[in-house]
Amino acid sequence: MALPRRAFDRLWRSRFARNVAVVASGTAGAQAITIAFAPLITRIYGPEAFGLLGTFMAIVAVAIPVAALAYPIAIVLPREDRDALGLVRLSAILSFGVALLAAALLAFGGDWLTVTLGAESVAGYLFLIPVAMLFAAWMQIAQQWLIRKKQFGVVARSAVAHSLILNSAKSGIGWLHPVGAVLIVLATLGHALHAALLFIGARRRYQAEAAEGVDGSHTPLRELAHRHRDFPLYRAPQNFINAASQSLPVLMLAAFFGPVAAGFYTLAKMVMGMPTTLIGKAVNDVFYPRITEAAHNGENLPRHIVQATGALLAIGIVPFGLVVVFGPWFFGLVFGVDWVMAGEYARWLALFFLFNFINKPAVAAVPVLGIQRGLLVYELFSTGAKALGLVVGFYWFGSDLWAVALFSVIGVLAYSAMMLWILSHAMRWRTDAKTS
Repeated sequence: MALPRRAFDRLWRSRFARNVAVVASGTAGAQAITIAFAPLITRIYGPEAFGLLGTFMAIVAVAIPVAALAYPIAIVLPREDRDALGLVRLSAILSFGVALLAAALLAFGGDWLTVTLGAESVAGYLFLIPVAMLFAAWMQIAQQWLIRKKQFGVVARSAVAHSLILNSAKSGIGWLHPVGAVLIVLATLGHALHAALLFIGARRRYQAEAAEGVDGSHTPLRELAHRHRDFPLYRAPQNFINAASQSLPVLMLAAFFGPVAAGFYTLAKMVMGMPTTLIGKAVNDVFYPRITEAAHNGENLPRHIVQATGALLAIGIVPFGLVVVFGPWFFGLVFGVDWVMAGEYARWLALFFLFNFINKPAVAAVPVLGIQRGLLVYELFSTGAKALGLVVGFYWFGSDLWAVALFSVIGVLAYSAMMLWILSHAMRWRTDAKTS
């Protein structure tokens, strides 16, 4: 425990920790606003409207990772800003092309898609999916540019403003038209709103950098696309599989053990995922440009990864450990005695989400190390292994708790193997950098 504690103390006093706190505060503020509006919005619209929204957003969540073929994630990597601006332009162009392709595919195969997914209720809103993909791509482009320029305050303020405006619109329009269509349209436009807020915040710096780049030679977009081809080839499908796999446990538990088991898992996942949503993403957003800068400067990448991972372990070990010990009691106290079994699920999921929490620095280093093909292979095998754990829990043990336990343990082993694999590549990268 000494190593994580020393790493935690060192990082807590650094600019890195302050930047993480800024991004996390924006995420926390946005979530607090959403929670504050939730009692009003749920009373205005009702379960059916939220069911429509949930179905629509489940489809959109799977489509968004390929909205610009993952090129926006590459914006942080180039040493020169003019190349980063070239990736901004490339991502924007591709976002239009992908949206048009998605619109054409939905025009011809939309009915088949809704029947296959059992989502006939949102068939009339499929035309909004390409629009949501386009706006989401713009949002990611602006966000990655701001992350590159370390404008984390703009990212945080935009998140809070987006949540306030969007939830106010849901409440205000809902008084006049409390239907699911309003929620779906606002969710689609919400991506555009968030993108606009980010672009407004980035405008001055973006214009200044664009002006500076006019005098220099620009790398052709085709060359930039080829140089970062591992993003559409490997990162986009990896993100797609990851997004699709998020619903896998719920669907399999519902199919094997019924909706009650799926409900227990959903609540346990929501509670256990909060630290990852709040702090984990903030660490990823801040660590990604930092590890990229470290690579450009020839710094010790393994040390950066180990220190950041140790700091997250020091942060997460106590809250997740308490759930392992007191999970059923805590869930019964907070949510009622009917949810004690969700606390049993949470005991195992706490281990899973702890390792999901501490792997953020390692995952952030993947594009820098150029090992995204390996990450795709990992995603395929880990998703298959976790699904197998759920199947074994059903057919071999006949127990929903065993299924969740096997899913969680396999996830812990997979995350551990991934972090060690990434660290070994970072050590090899350092050795090669010394000898070159």
